[in-house]
Amino acid sequence: MSRLLKLGQNIKHYRKLKKLSQNELAEIVNFSREHLACVETGKEYISLRKLFLIADTLEISVKQLVDFD
Repeated sequence: MSRLLKLGQNIKHYRKLKKLSQNELAEIVNFSREHLACVETGKEYISLRKLFLIADTLEISVKQLVDFD
């Protein structure tokens, strides 16, 4: 599994734990829902700034999002 896909799966996992829809998270971090969907499926990259914003929004560390083990 690629790291990009694993990152996306981690974002999706923690988003669902917070009971946020893709639309809700995308609105908070100023993404389109389509872009967030592509990030979650490993089809598009995400900036480091947005990664920190997502982690803050989900109340987790960036390390939790990029933990690929």
